[in-house]
Amino acid sequence: MKKAAIFALLIAVFYSCGSNDRGELVGVKSKKKWFSEKPFGMVLIPGGSFTMGKQDEDIIGTMNSPTKTVTVRPYFMDETEITNNEYKEFVVWVRDSVTRTKLAYQAEFAALGATPDPTGNNNRATGIQLYKFKDTVENSTPYQRYMYENYYQFDTIQPLNWEEDLIWKKEEYPDMDYVEVMDSLYISREDAVDGVRTFNTKFLKYKYSWFDRDNAARKGGDRKDFVQTEILNIYPDTTVWVKDFNYSYNDPMHQDYFSHQSYGDYPVVGVTWGQANAFCNWRTKKKNDYLKNKKNAAQVPAFRLPTEAEWEYAARGGLEFATYPWGTGSTTSDRGCFLANFKPVRGNYAVDGALYTMEAESYNANDYGLYNMAGNVSEWTNTAYNLSSYYMASTMNPNVEDRKNKRKIVRGGSWKDVAYYLEVGSRDYEYADTARSYIGFRTVQNYIGTTNN
Repeated sequence: MKKAAIFALLIAVFYSCGSNDRGELVGVKSKKKWFSEKPFGMVLIPGGSFTMGKQDEDIIGTMNSPTKTVTVRPYFMDETEITNNEYKEFVVWVRDSVTRTKLAYQAEFAALGATPDPTGNNNRATGIQLYKFKDTVENSTPYQRYMYENYYQFDTIQPLNWEEDLIWKKEEYPDMDYVEVMDSLYISREDAVDGVRTFNTKFLKYKYSWFDRDNAARKGGDRKDFVQTEILNIYPDTTVWVKDFNYSYNDPMHQDYFSHQSYGDYPVVGVTWGQANAFCNWRTKKKNDYLKNKKNAAQVPAFRLPTEAEWEYAARGGLEFATYPWGTGSTTSDRGCFLANFKPVRGNYAVDGALYTMEAESYNANDYGLYNMAGNVSEWTNTAYNLSSYYMASTMNPNVEDRKNKRKIVRGGSWKDVAYYLEVGSRDYEYADTARSYIGFRTVQNYIGTTNN
């Protein structure tokens, strides 16, 4: 018994002296080894150096893409352009967030002593729990109680409760306050077509912040001076199908392209550069919010638009001096089949098999596994366009000055363009606040560490 007590004492003394690193420098031990998980629907672009720009004669003489050697780091890129279904998920999330917020505000107002519900229902204004921490219940954590008592109880920043389902059927609305809020979110009866009231898209506003690292590093100062906040409506402009083509009957595309399920796998269009960046921010938030609930899970790098150099490197698919993503030569295969969706013959948009856009996963992928890097829709990049300086402002995270330059590079050509714009070295631009029926986007994410496929 005495020996056992001495042994236990020695063990206690050994562990009380600290770690078992024997005084050597071993570094901080991570709880879990990091693997860079390949995001769903993306492929790994290996990175490297390449000759960027026009290697052949510039047929139309723009002279805006001279060759230069560029190096890019590895990154993940979407296999396809972002589709209507994928962008709709963003729209639905914003719609639900706006609805929950308005219902929560109404519940707070009703709790201050509003007129009782004439139907006799005393559970006013919700019927559901809209805030995540409404009360300091006994089973809440110390952190939750602290946040509620010091922040959430006095302002409107408390997190919403996403575990409760919203009620969309009119006959199931729980009380008069719920009806009042839902009624305010739909278009008026005067604006309804055939009496069908739909959700008013003017309420679909997304608010997010980003940190201007470049200017913060160069100028220094308080961090708050470099935090930029954006608030913008994220619903695509479906009228682009009519506005872009004055003499065409594109009403069916205007009415159905984004809303009808038959176009769900087609690339989203009518999205501005700012809306594309908002989507990237939301996609990052969606993934990291999920990871917060996983034990020892690290946050993922932000999704973003590709730089112009990243886009061209990926489009080449490892073919150094190729004209198109599939190589150098014709826009048709050896059997005469078109290799992309574009305008091959003057006035004849359908000869390649598509009058407008096609499904995002159409034709053959390039050697990196990317679809439609030429044709279908042109794609926004993160890079600002400047006539006097080629590839100017091509930072990974555009700063305020870059964002002030309203002209942004678009790449790849579209269903309405001639073959010249399908070439991997061809450049074009559009104004950041302009939406088009032939411009979409795809996202990238920085690659970090070892890939776990």
